[in-house]
Amino acid sequence: MRIKEHPILNFNRGKEIHFRFSGKTMIGYEGETVAAALHANGVKVLGESIEKHRPRGFYCAIGNCSSCLMEVDGVPNVKTCVTKLKEGMSVEIQKGKGELK
Repeated sequence: MRIKEHPILNFNRGKEIHFRFSGKTMIGYEGETVAAALHANGVKVLGESIEKHRPRGFYCAIGNCSSCLMEVDGVPNVKTCVTKLKEGMSVEIQKGKGELK
Protein backbone atom coordinates (compact mmCIF):
# COMPACT_ATOMS: atom_id res chain seq x y z
CA MET A 1 0.00 0.00 0.00
CA ARG A 2 3.02 2.32 -0.02
CA ILE A 3 2.70 5.16 -2.54
CA LYS A 4 5.78 5.17 -4.73
CA GLU A 5 4.77 7.59 -7.49
CA HIS A 6 2.58 10.69 -7.66
CA PRO A 7 2.13 13.19 -10.52
CA ILE A 8 3.09 16.19 -8.35
CA LEU A 9 4.79 14.97 -5.16
CA ASN A 10 8.11 13.23 -4.73
CA PHE A 11 8.31 10.37 -2.24
CA ASN A 12 12.01 9.87 -1.64
CA ARG A 13 12.27 6.92 0.70
CA GLY A 14 14.87 7.61 3.40
CA LYS A 15 15.59 5.88 6.69
CA GLU A 16 12.90 4.09 8.69
CA ILE A 17 10.98 6.29 11.16
CA HIS A 18 8.69 5.30 14.03
CA PHE A 19 5.62 7.38 14.86
CA ARG A 20 2.38 6.91 16.79
CA PHE A 21 -1.14 6.94 15.43
CA SER A 22 -3.98 6.73 17.98
CA GLY A 23 -1.59 5.17 20.49
CA LYS A 24 -0.24 2.54 18.10
CA THR A 25 3.38 2.57 16.90
CA MET A 26 3.75 2.60 13.12
CA ILE A 27 6.61 2.70 10.65
CA GLY A 28 7.18 5.26 7.93
CA TYR A 29 10.18 6.61 6.02
CA GLU A 30 12.07 9.87 6.04
CA GLY A 31 10.84 12.10 3.19
CA GLU A 32 7.34 10.61 3.27
CA THR A 33 4.26 12.61 4.24
CA VAL A 34 2.19 11.69 7.30
CA ALA A 35 -0.84 10.74 5.17
CA ALA A 36 1.28 8.56 2.86
CA ALA A 37 2.78 6.75 5.86
CA LEU A 38 -0.67 6.17 7.36
CA HIS A 39 -1.94 4.88 4.00
CA ALA A 40 1.01 2.47 3.79
CA ASN A 41 0.13 1.20 7.28
CA GLY A 42 -3.44 0.41 6.21
CA VAL A 43 -5.13 3.50 7.70
CA LYS A 44 -7.85 4.55 5.27
CA VAL A 45 -9.90 6.95 7.41
CA LEU A 46 -8.07 10.15 8.34
CA GLY A 47 -11.05 11.95 9.85
CA GLU A 48 -14.71 12.72 9.39
CA SER A 49 -16.73 15.48 7.77
CA ILE A 50 -17.73 18.20 10.21
CA GLU A 51 -21.47 18.25 9.52
CA LYS A 52 -22.43 14.70 8.56
CA HIS A 53 -19.56 12.83 10.28
CA ARG A 54 -18.83 10.75 7.20
CA PRO A 55 -15.37 9.18 6.93
CA ARG A 56 -12.73 11.11 4.98
CA GLY A 57 -9.61 9.62 3.45
CA PHE A 58 -6.46 10.44 1.54
CA TYR A 59 -7.74 12.47 -1.42
CA CYS A 60 -5.78 15.22 -3.21
CA ALA A 61 -2.29 14.72 -1.69
CA ILE A 62 -1.33 18.33 -2.53
CA GLY A 63 -2.95 20.31 0.30
CA ASN A 64 -5.95 21.65 -1.62
CA CYS A 65 -8.78 19.81 0.14
CA SER A 66 -9.49 19.33 3.85
CA SER A 67 -9.83 15.54 3.86
CA CYS A 68 -6.53 14.95 5.64
CA LEU A 69 -6.83 17.43 8.53
CA MET A 70 -5.55 15.73 11.68
CA GLU A 71 -4.05 16.57 15.05
CA VAL A 72 -0.25 16.25 14.91
CA ASP A 73 1.80 16.59 18.09
CA GLY A 74 -1.17 18.32 19.75
CA VAL A 75 -1.70 20.84 16.92
CA PRO A 76 -5.11 20.63 15.20
CA ASN A 77 -5.91 21.17 11.50
CA VAL A 78 -2.58 19.93 10.14
CA LYS A 79 -2.74 18.98 6.46
CA THR A 80 -1.10 15.57 6.74
CA CYS A 81 -0.87 15.09 2.98
CA VAL A 82 1.86 17.76 2.76
CA THR A 83 3.39 17.47 6.25
CA LYS A 84 6.62 15.48 6.34
CA LEU A 85 6.82 12.60 8.79
CA LYS A 86 9.23 12.99 11.72
CA GLU A 87 10.63 10.50 14.22
CA GLY A 88 8.39 10.18 17.31
CA MET A 89 5.52 12.21 15.83
CA SER A 90 2.10 11.68 17.45
CA VAL A 91 -0.89 11.70 15.07
CA GLU A 92 -4.57 11.57 16.09
CA ILE A 93 -7.86 11.67 14.22
CA GLN A 94 -9.40 15.08 14.77
CA LYS A 95 -12.97 15.44 15.97
CA GLY A 96 -14.82 18.42 14.54
CA LYS A 97 -12.85 21.60 13.89
CA GLY A 98 -10.17 20.78 16.47
CA GLU A 99 -9.13 22.74 19.53
CA LEU A 100 -5.87 24.36 20.54
CA LYS A 101 -4.76 23.10 23.94
